[in-house]
Amino acid sequence: MAGCGPAGGPGSGPSAGSAPPGQGSASQAGGGSPAPGASASLPPAKGAVTVSGEVAKGLQSPWGVAVLPDGDLLVASRDKGTITRVKATTGELTEIGKVSGVAPGGEGGLLGLALSPSYASDRLVYVYFTTESDNRIARLRYDEQRQSGQQLGAPDTVFRGIPKGHVHNGGRIAFGPDKMLYAGTGETGETGLAQDKKSLGGKILRMTPDGQPVHGNPEADSVVYSSGHRNVQGLAWDKENRLWASEFGQDTWDELNLIQPGGNYGWPEAEGRAGKPGFIDPVAQWKTDDASPSGIAFAQGSIWMAGLKGARLWRIPLDGAKPLAEPEAFLQGTYGRLRTVIALGGDKLLLVTSETDGRGTPEAGDDRVLRLTVR
Repeated sequence: MAGCGPAGGPGSGPSAGSAPPGQGSASQAGGGSPAPGASASLPPAKGAVTVSGEVAKGLQSPWGVAVLPDGDLLVASRDKGTITRVKATTGELTEIGKVSGVAPGGEGGLLGLALSPSYASDRLVYVYFTTESDNRIARLRYDEQRQSGQQLGAPDTVFRGIPKGHVHNGGRIAFGPDKMLYAGTGETGETGLAQDKKSLGGKILRMTPDGQPVHGNPEADSVVYSSGHRNVQGLAWDKENRLWASEFGQDTWDELNLIQPGGNYGWPEAEGRAGKPGFIDPVAQWKTDDASPSGIAFAQGSIWMAGLKGARLWRIPLDGAKPLAEPEAFLQGTYGRLRTVIALGGDKLLLVTSETDGRGTPEAGDDRVLRLTVR
C-alpha cells in the first residue's frame, strides 16, 4: 500500500540483494532501546486525532489504496475488481479500469495496491487479487492518455500460487525501503498452512519487483520472509525501517507484530502472547471485538491501525521497537468499519472506511476516504 513505507520512500533503502531493512539489534531481539538520540523525539504517551476533511465518498468495497505523485489516489474495489482514481482536491471519482481475472467472493477479490518504485518512468501499478484458482500478484501499466475505464493494461503476473479461500486471503502489498515487494497472506481457514513450510499461506513474502526470491531472504530460493500468521492485513515500516504487521486473531487475540526475518509467529499453536518457545509474541494485542485489524501506517512516532469489527482507529506509540504506552482508541463507532490507513508525511493520514464490504451497515455516502491530522 503506497504511503505505508518510511518517510524516505521506497528508494531510500539499500540496493536489491542486500540484507532486509531495519535488522539492527533491537529489531532482532523484538525489543530493546531506541536508537541513540531517539529519546528526544519520542511520541507523547497520549495522542490526538482530528478529522480535517472528507476526501471522497461513494466508494464500493474499497480495499487497497495507492497515492499518485500528484496526490490523487488509486482505490481498489474488492468486489467490483475495478480501480478508481480519486481527485484529491475535489473528490471526483473516475474508474480507470477493471483488473481481468479477479474472482470476488467472501474476503477475496481485488485487494492490495502498490505503485512500482520506478512508477515515474514505468507507470506500473501492482495488485494482489483472488482468481478462480489462487491469489496472485500482477502489475498493470496505467496509461492516463487512454479513454476512462480503459486505462489499465493487461495484468502481467509476477507471482502466483498463493492459496485462496472464502476467508483469510491476506492481500496487503507494499514496497519496502529496500525496493523489494512484501505481501501478507492468509491461511484460508486451513490453520495448518501457517506452519507448513511448503505452503505460501499464513506467511509474509519478500520478493523482487519481478516476483523472484531476494538474496538475503531467510531461506535460499524462497520468498517466505516469516511464518505462523493467521491472516496478515497490514504492513508498515517505522523510521528505523523495522517492519510491522497487523493480524487477525481467531476468538481471543488480534496482534501487532514486529517482523523478524525467518520468525515464526505461532499460529495456530499460539494466539496472542503465549510465551511458547520457538514462537515470537506480538508487541501488542487486542480482544477481537475491539480490533479485527486491517491496514496500518507509521506516523508521528506511532503505528496507526484500522479496526474492522472494532470500528475504531488504534494508536500504538513506539519507544524504539516496543510500545511507549498502552494503545489508544480513536473514532470509536463514528465511521463504522475501518479498512486502510495511509501516511502522507508529517502529521497527515488518510483513513478509508469499509461499510460496504458485506459486514457493515452502510449509510448514504459510504464508503469514504477521510483526511486526518494526528499526533
